[in-house]
Amino acid sequence: MTLDIYVVDAFTQKQFQGNQAAVVLLKEWLEPEIMQKIAMENNLAETAFIKEITPNKYEIRWFSPIVEIDFCGHATLASSFIIFNHFKCKDEIEFSTLKVGSLYIHQNDDGKIEMNFPNQEPQSIKDIPQDLLDGLSIKPIKVLQNRQAYFAIMDKEEDVENIEYNSIKLKQLAPFDVVATASSQKYDFVSRYFWPANGGDEDPVTGSIHSGLAPYWAKELSKTNLIAYQDSSRGGTLYCEIKGERVVISGFAVLYMQGKIYI
Repeated sequence: MTLDIYVVDAFTQKQFQGNQAAVVLLKEWLEPEIMQKIAMENNLAETAFIKEITPNKYEIRWFSPIVEIDFCGHATLASSFIIFNHFKCKDEIEFSTLKVGSLYIHQNDDGKIEMNFPNQEPQSIKDIPQDLLDGLSIKPIKVLQNRQAYFAIMDKEEDVENIEYNSIKLKQLAPFDVVATASSQKYDFVSRYFWPANGGDEDPVTGSIHSGLAPYWAKELSKTNLIAYQDSSRGGTLYCEIKGERVVISGFAVLYMQGKIYI
């Protein structure tokens, strides 16, 4: 069996920045164990598997090197980039998912790809896990949670930049990950994302978590259009817009590699 594979740098306009994702095109679904092994072999933050249902409508599944993921933004962006730019799709794409419903994607004339995601605004929690507090070197001013992660709200953006994390402690929070975030002077807000329970120590740029970050900061900053920066070693810029029960997350992407998988 031979499969087409692409590697894309997402949420950036320059190679070697943003977040890498592999995109594997399928005619029929593989066994989950095989998809997991491919993701392990790729050893990237995420591998997306896409299967065409009808023209412009695809099923999509995402795998980290460790586990299948419910929702991944940057690998959705990478998959959309391939469909728009290498298969010359000009209309809106719909991705059907197992856990988060349908995702609607289109590309602007400038190459920016807009992804319409469900609004996953986090909620305040009363009982903050001790492993969360012990796992971060700087204490958050408050903690919230959604279906994906704990949100550690920091006092200032320097805290996000300088925070150190204990992967062993944060891994105890499974199945939840942790995002540290603060308002920013250059951007509207910044963040870093730690996910030792589901993928690795720190994710370079995490599109899915911005479906929770953007609604939170939209209320805090009293605005519906926001620019975010994920302050990892690779870094990435995300453009966010709140539209009621949906959140539009946009960004650019560049191709790094194209090849074949032989199974």
